[in-house]
Amino acid sequence: MAEFDLSDLEKINKSEEILDFLVANDIIKEKKFRKQLAYEKELSALQFELLRLQQYVIENKKRLLLIFEGRDAAGKGGTISRMIAKLNPKKIRVVALPKPTEEEKGQWYFQRYIKQLPTSGEIVFFDRSWYNRAVVEPVFGFCSDLQYTSFMEQVNSLEHLLIDDGIIMMKIFLTISKNEQLERLEDRQKDPMKQWKVGDLDEKAQEKWDDYTHYINKMLKRSGSKKSPWVEVVTDDKKQARLEVIKYVLSNVTGFTSKQDLKVDEKLIKIHG
Repeated sequence: MAEFDLSDLEKINKSEEILDFLVANDIIKEKKFRKQLAYEKELSALQFELLRLQQYVIENKKRLLLIFEGRDAAGKGGTISRMIAKLNPKKIRVVALPKPTEEEKGQWYFQRYIKQLPTSGEIVFFDRSWYNRAVVEPVFGFCSDLQYTSFMEQVNSLEHLLIDDGIIMMKIFLTISKNEQLERLEDRQKDPMKQWKVGDLDEKAQEKWDDYTHYINKMLKRSGSKKSPWVEVVTDDKKQARLEVIKYVLSNVTGFTSKQDLKVDEKLIKIHG
């Protein structure tokens, strides 16, 4: 093993620099660690590009809305947390609304979400969205057939109005295989640091798999349009999926040019619309 001293230690102060040092000095040889290094380096570069994108949004008074939906344990929270890690927190918001209050139940369904739309120079992440009514609510009987039908008839028109008004909108659906979902849910149950992620509905994700599939397919087909497409991303390899989501976002804001290679893996991404 190569020797290193205090002067070497003083030169490294970030996780990616530490990994670089360990590999360069032949301290780390295992393939999985080298793969992790490659991931960390690419993620860091893309996070810097996201910061550049944020600066572009601020300077040009853009409004960027990123809607994240997906199956339980598909990685919505982890993807969002990596995306916002290096951004200016004053100009972003992550919106994860709880179940509606009694007052909100008496309002137009979209009303409480409309309040959360981005303002000038802001990026907003929806960690789940109005599409609860397209999948979760009908699967568990939380809405009537009429409410579901009304939503599906209104959602495209609403989104087109928002886009026509200047909001840049991207809808990202994270998908996962049934076996991978089972492994992640079991891992969450066993890990005290992850148990908070498991809600009542998550526990029924496997039991309701086919019902979810039915409504997800209808949602992707009927609410994916040329103006407002769905971007479906396979997340069985969650680290690679995070990179693909970031590259897609960076590639689809008109007027912004990234300094990184943003070619996406077409095996992991499918566009509906």
